[in-house]
Amino acid sequence: MKFAEFDKEMRVYEESLDQYILPDLYIVARLDGRSFTRLTKEVCRFEAPFDVRFRDLMISTVKTLMNAGFRIIYGYTESDEISLLFHPADSTFGRKVRKINTTLAGEASAVFSLALGRVATFDCRVIPLPNADRVADYFLWRQEDAHRNSLNSHCYWALRHEGISARKATSMMVGMSVPDKNELLFSRGINYNDLPNWQKRGVGITFADVQKEGFNPVSQEKVLTVRRELVVDLDLPLGNDYRQYILKRLEEAGND
Repeated sequence: MKFAEFDKEMRVYEESLDQYILPDLYIVARLDGRSFTRLTKEVCRFEAPFDVRFRDLMISTVKTLMNAGFRIIYGYTESDEISLLFHPADSTFGRKVRKINTTLAGEASAVFSLALGRVATFDCRVIPLPNADRVADYFLWRQEDAHRNSLNSHCYWALRHEGISARKATSMMVGMSVPDKNELLFSRGINYNDLPNWQKRGVGITFADVQKEGFNPVSQEKVLTVRRELVVDLDLPLGNDYRQYILKRLEEAGND
């Protein structure tokens, strides 16, 4: 059998489970760190419940992914997860799910591991969304998850730092309402509302035109140039304001 015929015959098996995201759907990819609880708390011993070093590692990873060959218009990270919003017209790899997942997971794992100095891995899933409103809903959902995780983490570690065991601290929080958790922190001198917004809302990364001062060697004059750069937002808005923030990203993409 000629190789071309043999190749065609075997590729049927290789591609039998391939999926493609339809061109009229929006794409969000979400990456999650594998066993990051153990990595951050036991292996690397990052500060609990939040550590600026870990936050910056995640931000750096998002920036790398946003320049990895896909047309990604917005990146969001909270805890050990990353969400990436693709440009509506992105057609990289023909919008093949397998290629998107493996490329992003591999890229994230590599860059994070190199920066950390230890092996760390991410998985990735592609989430197709039918319209702009659902895209906004998705990011509102992830931000609410960030808020819930943040409040729980601060409560848990406030108890743990008092010498309470992991099991007891967990059991003490079972059934506690949000006001109860805020009161638990307040009674220990922590006003949850005053904590840094990136801990409660996550971090956003967008492309923006930034003015830079340069020098023209011909005219020997300083000049201003505009460059497209990634900008980190540590103070994301909440609720409907965040919805409009996401919709604006899509609107700007539509004008590109």
